[in-house]
Amino acid sequence: MPQLGETVTEGTLSAWHKAVGEAVQPGDVLFEIETDKTSMEIPATFAGTLAEIRVAKGQVVAVGTVVAVLSESAPGPAQPMSVPDMSLTAQPAAARTEAPDRYRTVRTPAENFGRSRLRNGTLVTPFARRLAAQAQIELDDVNGSGPHGRILGRDIQASRAGARTAPTPNAPDVPDAVNSVTRLYAHTAFEPIPLDAMRKRIAKRLLQAKQSIPHFYLSMAVTLDALIARRAAANEAAAFGAQGTPGLKLSLNDFFIKALGRALMRVPAANCVWAGDRLLRFRQADIGVAVAIDGGVLTPVVRHVESKTLIEISTEMRSLAARARERTLLPDEYQGGSIAISNLGMLGIEEFLAIINPPHAAILAIGAATRVALESADGGVRFASQMRVSLSCDHRVIDGALGAELLAAFKHGIENPAELLLR
Repeated sequence: MPQLGETVTEGTLSAWHKAVGEAVQPGDVLFEIETDKTSMEIPATFAGTLAEIRVAKGQVVAVGTVVAVLSESAPGPAQPMSVPDMSLTAQPAAARTEAPDRYRTVRTPAENFGRSRLRNGTLVTPFARRLAAQAQIELDDVNGSGPHGRILGRDIQASRAGARTAPTPNAPDVPDAVNSVTRLYAHTAFEPIPLDAMRKRIAKRLLQAKQSIPHFYLSMAVTLDALIARRAAANEAAAFGAQGTPGLKLSLNDFFIKALGRALMRVPAANCVWAGDRLLRFRQADIGVAVAIDGGVLTPVVRHVESKTLIEISTEMRSLAARARERTLLPDEYQGGSIAISNLGMLGIEEFLAIINPPHAAILAIGAATRVALESADGGVRFASQMRVSLSCDHRVIDGALGAELLAAFKHGIENPAELLLR
């Protein structure tokens, strides 16, 4: 089972493309795996015969697990072979029947004890990684006491001692919790739905986010009339391409992404994330955009929004959204960024508050446009299209006034859309 990103520790083997006894050539697709974020076909890296399948379709397996064995030729007994990373046949040293070649084996979590740098930038010593792996302690939950917040062995020992003496009320025994809930519905017909990897990951991350990030919320009404007119004119001008083919249609969301990117450039102090003992401030606008998919949500990241045109943003976002729904995004396409957009306006939701997706420091929730009556300059009444936007902020990074400044900059961009047409 190959590694598909620094934070991926397991995946579901969703399909086999070869059967036992079939010949395999380099580049042939052998099997498919699914994680909570992506789906990927895994090719062979050398020729041989598929001699043994050790993991059946549908099973969840850890990174580095031997899922199958290729023999050099058929017939004959299966011979485990040492191959480079991403291969099927590399085995942990303890499981090998032949003399191990540790320089060519898949580097498994059991051998390397996890990442030396967490996603928030925190460093972890080798000794601490080994202790955490042995004690099954999540490094993301440990506060480091070393220089610049580095996690040391003593931090893991303290965390392990604390877990033995004071079980946290937020981590109940799962079987007991399941039994206590199901007993309430003993006389009600229901269908138990097992949690897939994506739903488990979403539950874990958002629970952690809500418990560990001090959220606060800012809301504002934004008038859309100028933007709607500008978008209609742009789409009409691009109705047909050079050869008479239908042109690309800009969505309102494309303008929202661009406006938020420009707002981050105008308010650079808000373009940050929390990194334990420091803030990381970015010089570019990398914006995650929530995409609803079957069974959950993925947030691909549009990078360098500040330097891209609306057409470039629209083209890239269509591609990212399509591959998110197919679950074929690469880790680099959904990791990183400082802020995200969640737009439920197209579903008729007028206003909502979103939960921040770590490591982001904020998320912008966009509601549906409605017609409202406004007082005109001469004291009369005029009607306008307005939407409600709400900014969820991490108070460790963004204070109230700073969040208000960012939201005001976004509003300015939406209500002055001619500026968004500039690169």
